Amino acid sequence: MNRILAVHASPRGERSHSRRLAEVFLGAWQATHPESQLTRREVGRALIPPVNEGFIAAAFYPEPAARPLSMQADLAFSDELVAELLGHDLLVISTPMHNFSVPSGLKAWIDQIVRLGLTFNHSLDNGVAQYEPLVRGKKALVITSRGGHGFGPGGENEALNHADPLLRTTLGFIGIDDITVVAAEGEESAERTFLVSSAEAEQRLLALAKVF
Repeated sequence: MNRILAVHASPRGERSHSRRLAEVFLGAWQATHPESQLTRREVGRALIPPVNEGFIAAAFYPEPAARPLSMQADLAFSDELVAELLGHDLLVISTPMHNFSVPSGLKAWIDQIVRLGLTFNHSLDNGVAQYEPLVRGKKALVITSRGGHGFGPGGENEALNHADPLLRTTLGFIGIDDITVVAAEGEESAERTFLVSSAEAEQRLLALAKVF
């Protein structure tokens, strides 16, 4: 795991808890792996274009090698993002939970990197769609902050958490199914609640930096 792609999804800067926690892991990881490569992709404070009609037409063009130049242009940014993902070993996503799911910028990034022929394939078996992941040998670490409490496995609000399942489903769909989630919860609760959760998350991230 010498090449990390860090995708930052919070629209906040220094006030972002998910960004701060990500830096705990990334700093420890770089200290442990001084020869490593770290690439950052901003999706929370930079515009990631949403999928539009031109993108769809180009992505599903029946002869990809013969796409017109205009269609190649429609996919140029997506091609860049996919190549970036494929060129790294570990994907680190730092994101807050927004309204029970992920921020719009992160969803737009997902839509750009789930690409037919590049990150997954599609075929028919007796008329039924079959999907094959094309991304191999990669891991993902999701570092997230949540205003509420109890959104983790077994928590009282687990059913309301549509952020982690979305990431697990979409990343697994393309072949990244070794996914670790580290969360800090309770920012909107009593201050000590979040401080304890955040400290526990930091300790777990420091430990993970030694084993990834």
